[in-house]
This record gives sequence, structure tokens and C-alpha cells, in this order.
Amino acid sequence: MRRFLKNFALISVGLIAGVTATIQLSATAQQSTTLPLDELRTLSNVFAQIKREYVEPIEDKQLLTDAVKGMVSSLDPHSTFLDKKDFSEMQEQTSGKFAGLGIEITSEDGLVKVLNPIEDSPAARAGLQAGDLITRLDDKPVRGMSLDKAVRTMRGTPGTKITLTIYRKSEERTFPVTITRAEIKVQSVKTKILDNDIAWVRVTSFQERTVPDLAKKLSEIAAQDPKLKGVILDLRNNGGGLLQGAVGVAAAFLPADAVIVSTKGQSPDSKQVFNATPEMYRLSEPGDPLAGVPALFKKIPMVVLVNAYSASASEIVAGALQDYKRATIMGKTTFGKGSVQTVRPLTNDSALKITTAYYYTPSGKSIQAYGVKPDIPVDQNKDGDPDDVLITREIDSEKHLRNKQSAEDKLIKDREQRRIEEMQRIEERNAKKTPEEKEKEKSKKPTELGSADDFMLSQAVAFIDGQPVKRSSSKLE
Repeated sequence: MRRFLKNFALISVGLIAGVTATIQLSATAQQSTTLPLDELRTLSNVFAQIKREYVEPIEDKQLLTDAVKGMVSSLDPHSTFLDKKDFSEMQEQTSGKFAGLGIEITSEDGLVKVLNPIEDSPAARAGLQAGDLITRLDDKPVRGMSLDKAVRTMRGTPGTKITLTIYRKSEERTFPVTITRAEIKVQSVKTKILDNDIAWVRVTSFQERTVPDLAKKLSEIAAQDPKLKGVILDLRNNGGGLLQGAVGVAAAFLPADAVIVSTKGQSPDSKQVFNATPEMYRLSEPGDPLAGVPALFKKIPMVVLVNAYSASASEIVAGALQDYKRATIMGKTTFGKGSVQTVRPLTNDSALKITTAYYYTPSGKSIQAYGVKPDIPVDQNKDGDPDDVLITREIDSEKHLRNKQSAEDKLIKDREQRRIEEMQRIEERNAKKTPEEKEKEKSKKPTELGSADDFMLSQAVAFIDGQPVKRSSSKLE
């Protein structure tokens, strides 16, 4: 009989971002499948030709494994073949504790792209920024290297060093950064009470401890400030994580039993509805981890901050709160990853992480490729975000899954036109700057989220206080 650990969703935090996956611990069900004989014959012939004539001998296992990897990776950006080490690392990382650099990455044009340097990690302290492209790992070029191999190269024993060669688009320069590996302990929930009785709640990723930690923090906030008049949920740079974590975070601010997200794919197992009930968001502990959350968090004014690096599980939370009109979504359009990956063990040494479903917001809307559009578009910086035009989202990936609900070709064409217009606007503005102004802009450090200089956060506070908000003028929004 097949045994399942249902709905154990995860992102490999710190090294591969934007994955909402469901682990089902079972052997893949045997199904009768008619295989195309001509194509199998071609595969056999190619295999034999390589064995006979390739310049160097290659083991059969390596050839077949690489063939499987190629077949799976051709499906979409999020499906992949996992060997034993990869699978073990994915499970380890969901605990919020692992050894590495502390970055969430994806691939772009054959290079490794930084989606998010995890706060307080070696990568963050070294100055890595979201959007940086890694071109070399020590003396090895990244182009042509699989993402899995890049991950393994960056991971290692705490205390050891690795030199990354970084290309930063916004500054049009390439430079090396040497980082010392360390054990990464991610605190996924951070909070503070702002001066005007507004709570700032930052969720950096969705892990096993996120929901109970959020419940504890919200209770502490309510006890510290009985006059609390609003809450800001900050999901910027949050690349995703455990599906249960997303359901639980949304449930903390929505009525009991509210539908948070639904999934639908080809197989019966992929058709599910997730409600705001303990059974849907409880992971490792008995009872309801949200039982002690004060009721005021379900009714006080709320803003959710998002940007282009808010992906997957973050989009589930933002989409649900937007659909119920529980919160005002502010910031930039999110990444647009609206699919679910299921990890199925194949043998004792390997597993298949395969996209099995689209997910839908409570109103039945798919955000795949489109992302969650903010109710109020706001820039991260007071003077605008010119680098936004360089950011690639799910829709820009060549093999991305199509959104079946709308005419995507028109959206892609329109988006490209707006990107061109925005580039022209930025070039015209840059042409008017003095060399001193350009140099000052290059040396400007990224804003620390939650700090006094955080312009987007200040606009969220202004909105809750009933003050005017400076909307983004970007043509992309």
C-alpha cells in the first residue's frame, strides 16, 4: 500500500529559491505507459555511439543519469532530478539550519542569479545583493555548470572560503568576493513595534518553525502595545518555502476555515484545497500553533509589502490576503511562480522533483507568470528604482509554464514594450546626471529593510495613518 506524508512543501532555503514542493514519501505508482519505440531506438543508438566513439570512456550510469536530468530539466525551470545528496540537503534546509553562504539562487542565462542574500548570513555581510549574477566559483566558470553542481560547490565545511566572481548589472561591473562558509541559522520571523503603534512583521522564508514563531511574536507584540493600530507584513525578498507555512501565516490574519489556496494538476493527488485550519498548517507540534494569537490581528488595518523577489509561498499569502480584502498589497509585482513541485523518491539514491500542479488564490485566480499585482505600487527608494527594469521574473524564463487563464502572448509583448519605454526613460534621466551624481549612485548601499531609511516601509506606515502615499511612476507597474 502506498504511504504518503501529505503536503510537506518546501524550498531549499539559502541555495535554490522559489520552490513550493510537496514531498510524498512513496514509490511512484506503477502505470502502464506505451513508450515510443522509434524514440527509444534513437536513444539506444546515441548511447551506443557515445560508448564507442566519444573521445573518453564514460560510465553507463553517468550517461543514463545525465539523460534523465536532461529530460526532466527540459520541462520547466522548477523540475529536476535529485540524487541522494540533493534530496538530503533539501530536507536539511527546511529546518532553518544548514552550512553554506546564505543565499537563495536561481539560474539565468546559464549563470547563477542571487535572488536573496539571507539576512545576517555570510553572503549578506559580504555585500551580495538580489539580482547579482555569479559568473565564477573560485577558478571554475559557472556557465555550463548545472545549478545543482553550483549549489554543491558553494556548500561546504564551516570556516572554509570560496571566491565568487560577481557581475552586478546596475553598476555594469564585475568583481570578486571571498566569503567564509558558516552554519546558517535562519530566524524566519522578525518583529518590532514602530513609533506610531504599528507592528512590523517580517517573514524571511517559510520553514517548519515559522507558524509557531509567528504566533509567539504576535502575542508578544499585543502584550507590549495594547494600543496597536495596524500591522505591516513584510514579504519582500522572501523566495518561498513550506506550503504549510504559507497557509499558517495567512490563517493568522484571516477567519477560521477560510480557503487560503487550492492546487490542481493532472493526478488526483494534486487536486487539493487548503483552509485556515490547524490540520492544514500544523507540522511538527500537536495542537493549534495559532491558538494563542490575539483576535485583534484579524481586524486591525494591514499592509503587505512585496517586491519582484517575493515568490511562491509568499505569493500564496499575498494573494489570499488580497482576495479577502484583508490587507492592502503594496510594493512591486511579485515574481510569478504559481506552481507546485512534488518530490517523489525513485530509488534509494534518487528522487524526482516534478511540477505537479498550478496553485490558485481563493478567488480561483492563477498568478503563474503574472505575479500578484500590488493594490498600490510603491518604489523601494524615494527617487525610484531604475534597476527594476533589469529584474527577470518567472514570465521572462524561456521554459516557464504558461498561465492558462489569460492571453499570455499579449502580456509578454506588452511587458517587453513597457520595459523598453522604461529603459528609455532611465537613459534620458541618466544622461542629465553629472559624473559625481553617477558615482554617488554606484556607491549607494542597498536599503536595510525595516530601517529608518526604508522608504517603502515608511509609505506603508503613512497609508495606515491615513496620510498620502507616493505611488511608483515606473511603467513596469
